[in-house]
Amino acid sequence: MKRFLLFLATNIAVLVVLSIVASLLGVDRYLTRNGLNMTGLLIFAAIFGFGGSFISLAMSKWMAKRMMGAQVITTPQSQAEIWLVETVKKLAMAANIGMPEVAIFDSPSPNAFATGMNKNKALVAVSAGLLNAMNKDEVEAVIGHEISHVANGDMVTLSLIQGVVNTFVIFLSRVVGFFVDRVIFRNEDDEGVGIGFFVTSMIAQVLFGILASIIVMWFSRQREFRADAGGAKLAGTQSMINALERLKTATSEPLPDQMSAFGINGKPSKHNLALLFMSHPPLDDRIEALKKLSYR
Repeated sequence: MKRFLLFLATNIAVLVVLSIVASLLGVDRYLTRNGLNMTGLLIFAAIFGFGGSFISLAMSKWMAKRMMGAQVITTPQSQAEIWLVETVKKLAMAANIGMPEVAIFDSPSPNAFATGMNKNKALVAVSAGLLNAMNKDEVEAVIGHEISHVANGDMVTLSLIQGVVNTFVIFLSRVVGFFVDRVIFRNEDDEGVGIGFFVTSMIAQVLFGILASIIVMWFSRQREFRADAGGAKLAGTQSMINALERLKTATSEPLPDQMSAFGINGKPSKHNLALLFMSHPPLDDRIEALKKLSYR
């Protein structure tokens, strides 16, 4: 739950900062002069909502390498690195995508992630703990899972969905703020809005941001099931199941919040409310889905 709160706080903080900047630049007053300019407001909301999302996507590989200390393998120095690069190459060809950059990051916990704006120029990184804790078939399944994320275009799709919900959060919060300012605070200034608009907009933006995150997290959980199925197709269903079983027994060190949606592992939860805000389904649910897939 702590990871979700940090992730949610970060996203809401970005929107609030952008909103404050817009207010200082007079954008809100321009949009509310002589009434609320709905068309202008929607354009403004879309620019800010999608802008932040796609800037983050464009910087995702750069940020991942620095946040995780991921070392890209340019020239393999050991048999393990040779095997890792060749495995990624084989699975990338099978998934019909370009060869990703391959990296290892220093973490004792078994984990992996993929990111990148272009599916033909992505990054696939695995932890040292993953290579040590799993056998080659299981590691191959985990890599297949990450390759499937790339092939499915999940990073771009998640950014699009985040951009859409950010747009509506910004738009609706200002509509609510304008209504409260005019109806409750009875501000009838044709030159703009009063303090009621700004305070209410910020509060509404936080509340709508929390609700919107449920939509984003729901999509994130669905794409995990698809990536598991993709990993099973590339590396074998039983290997994918074995890898997820191994994750259940391993000591988990979570990825940073900015990268958690792109990793293989997710914290289990027994609380239905917490599940709404999880980027990954419980491992038991993912294993059961693979078993059903294998049966079919």
